[in-house]
Amino acid sequence: MGEFDLIARYFRRPVRRAALGVGDDCALLAPAAGMHLAVSSDMLVEGRHFFPDVYPAHLGHKALAVNLSDLAACGARPLAFTLALSLPRADEAWLQGFSDGLLALADAHGCELVGGDTTQGPLNICITVFGEVPTGQALLRSGARPGDDLWVSGHLGDARLALDALLGEMPVQLPPQVLAQARERLERPTPRVALGQALRGVASSAIDVSDGLVGDLGHILQASGVGAHIDTTLAPQLMAACAGGPVPDQLPYGRENLLRCVLAGGDDYELLFTAAPGRRAEVETAARQTGTRVTRIGAIEAEPGLRLRDEQGGLLDAQYLAFDHFR
Repeated sequence: MGEFDLIARYFRRPVRRAALGVGDDCALLAPAAGMHLAVSSDMLVEGRHFFPDVYPAHLGHKALAVNLSDLAACGARPLAFTLALSLPRADEAWLQGFSDGLLALADAHGCELVGGDTTQGPLNICITVFGEVPTGQALLRSGARPGDDLWVSGHLGDARLALDALLGEMPVQLPPQVLAQARERLERPTPRVALGQALRGVASSAIDVSDGLVGDLGHILQASGVGAHIDTTLAPQLMAACAGGPVPDQLPYGRENLLRCVLAGGDDYELLFTAAPGRRAEVETAARQTGTRVTRIGAIEAEPGLRLRDEQGGLLDAQYLAFDHFR
């Protein structure tokens, strides 16, 4: 099977929204009047971002999900994406599973595959996604103000829990059901696209949690010129693997591991956002209408820096570093 046969069989599809899709030298997109085009790219590399034994369908899902999450953080509606794919070989079974997972998520969000590239080489996936957002309504990192509430969607920490377990870095062995659920969060994250759009005009700033809560919050604080505090006692509620379970000191994998996974785990692809206290009802309405859990975890403060508060309101002295590809 040659390169163009591969594209035609697994990735060429008719487009409905784009003016021109796969098969020409360029795709043509036509955003509606009064809209800005939102564009983001993400790369997934075998051994760095995913395990070699990951199900191809899960990998296809995640490859697009991490890009849709960027659109969600901007409040944008997905339009289309391109796929650049480096493959060691043209494995038909692998390609079928990968394209099934990729295109199922694309269809669920009305996001059309409109072009890209394929080549032979180490397994590497790069997607560029395009969305649209009304002019002046995009959610940015730079809008947080002192007094704003700090919110996060969904759950945090389960992806890191799975990663540590799979790498053999957990102090105890996770029960099979817990590991399976956590690995699902690692390999099939849910991009909060609907919530992002519902927060336009409500949230003052937003970012998606890809490299860890503390690190990604740091980008908002830097861009907005503010500080913040986080209530770390909420950590057990934020990790799905222990929500409603024992108190942190009795967790089988320990309080410190819990905090590390929730605060610095990464690969969660949830939305971290700020909103004025007067907007709480609107935030909760947006969450309810989109079927998304949200938790208020802290507040924005005028004093620069991030403060992690314990049960007594004191400050934790531990350091939680974000993921960095080159550290």
